[in-house]
Amino acid sequence: MTLRKQSAADLPLPGGYREMWRIAAPLILSMGSFTIMQFCDRIFLARFSSVSIQAALPAGILAHTFICFFQALAAYAGTFTAHYHGAKDRSQCVRSTVQGLWLALASWPLILLLIPLGCWLMVLSGHAADVLAAEKTYFIILMAGGINVPLNAAIGGYFMGVGRTQINLIANAFGCLLNILLNYLFIFGHWGLPALGIAGSAYATLISGAACCALQLVVFCREQAATGCSVSWKPDLHLLERIVRFGTPSGLQLLMDVGAFAVFIMLTGRLGNLSLAASNIAFSINNLAFAPLLGFGMATSTVVSQHQGARRSDAAERAGYTGLKMGLLYMCVIGATFVLFPKGYFELFRSKNASFSADELLSMGRVMLYLMTAWGLLDTVNIVFSGALKGAGDTRFVMFYMVLSSWILLVPVTLLLLHLGYGIIGLWVWLTVYVYLLAVGFWWRWRQGRWKSIRVIEHSEGMECLSPRDDGVV
Repeated sequence: MTLRKQSAADLPLPGGYREMWRIAAPLILSMGSFTIMQFCDRIFLARFSSVSIQAALPAGILAHTFICFFQALAAYAGTFTAHYHGAKDRSQCVRSTVQGLWLALASWPLILLLIPLGCWLMVLSGHAADVLAAEKTYFIILMAGGINVPLNAAIGGYFMGVGRTQINLIANAFGCLLNILLNYLFIFGHWGLPALGIAGSAYATLISGAACCALQLVVFCREQAATGCSVSWKPDLHLLERIVRFGTPSGLQLLMDVGAFAVFIMLTGRLGNLSLAASNIAFSINNLAFAPLLGFGMATSTVVSQHQGARRSDAAERAGYTGLKMGLLYMCVIGATFVLFPKGYFELFRSKNASFSADELLSMGRVMLYLMTAWGLLDTVNIVFSGALKGAGDTRFVMFYMVLSSWILLVPVTLLLLHLGYGIIGLWVWLTVYVYLLAVGFWWRWRQGRWKSIRVIEHSEGMECLSPRDDGVV
């Protein structure tokens, strides 16, 4: 019996559906497990008290705002890993990851120094005293253990960059399952533990995040030892400088995006308990769609990075459009459930001690879910194409466009609408318009193709660039 050698026709089309799905599927499932974790977390908090569910989203998004720059900077080491993987330089893949870990460790003191600023900003938000106290508790605990986020981004970026996203899935699924169990125990005080409420949710997040990071680090170190590749843990200043140069705009873009969104969330708290609760619950429901969409965005960024590292811009361009089509298909399916079953979603978050009725909550929340479906489709364009552009190294455009859009459009117009007396639905309509404007800009930039000429890594003579049908794993 003879084995037929695999022909070029049998291999997946570079940038096509088969290649994209191989990278994307574990990432989507990984982000899906993260979504389930957050969803359960919000349900537990809503069942614990109305104050907890009102406080969790504003405080959580503020903590994420302060940490996300360091997260994105450390994660950009994974983009370098993907480029070097495309160029078939294994040692540089490992070295890039080490630099990401150093960047993550260096960020921890800075994260801790931001705690007083965050507490001051929460006071300025004007939220009710009991909500503010819960927000501060949640925020301080998350920030104290904020090192978990950039560390996970750095080590997770290695496995994404080399296309082994199954490791990301296993680690994140383990962390999420642990988080759900700990939330159940810590929030309500089961198994003889004290009922910690919103503080218990924060502690569960830190412990599960550390476990996820440790698991990936162990696999990383064991794999290098098994292949006889010794890992140099010393900083490589030249490579570190290049990662910082490309990664800083990526971090600033995420900071401006999340920061503007955090301001939007905090401002909705001025519209009363019903508006704040409905908006926070709707955004929690939105995580069902948003987090898996991030999986499509990360997969697109990874595949684009690999093909750009191999100097195959045609395959990278195809990957961008493939990721968009897959993301839109997913969003259509999940959006249909938002439109058809709004009551079922909101029933999950009903609080026993709320100052408003379930009918009042549903009446407002139903409109939000309709709007969320519309801007979710548009946000798919933003997530996929911004990820593709960053993967190709076009981080400066993404940064400048996000800064202009967020802080010249979203925040000022939101403040104007509040001054003119518009309610929460008016703000959500404006959010939909804003997401549309973002989508147009990112689509236009990708169509221009200027990103094709950017060189993220320095190709040495020893590097190999793959042919369009090379059977190497990329």
